[in-house]
Amino acid sequence: MKKTMNAVKRAEGNKRIAVLRLELDYELATLYEAMMENNEEKKNECKQKLEKLRQELMRLQA
Repeated sequence: MKKTMNAVKRAEGNKRIAVLRLELDYELATLYEAMMENNEEKKNECKQKLEKLRQELMRLQA
């Protein structure tokens, strides 16, 4: 039973990693737009979101 639960958790983790990578790509594109517009507020928001996504990705990969 433990092996089955671990396999399910691993599969869910892998799906979340894939979603996180898509979210990272989107936020990087948004950050690029903000940089082109010289929008400091939007840049800071994107950087904060990117940091949260990075931390979650690192936690899942550990």
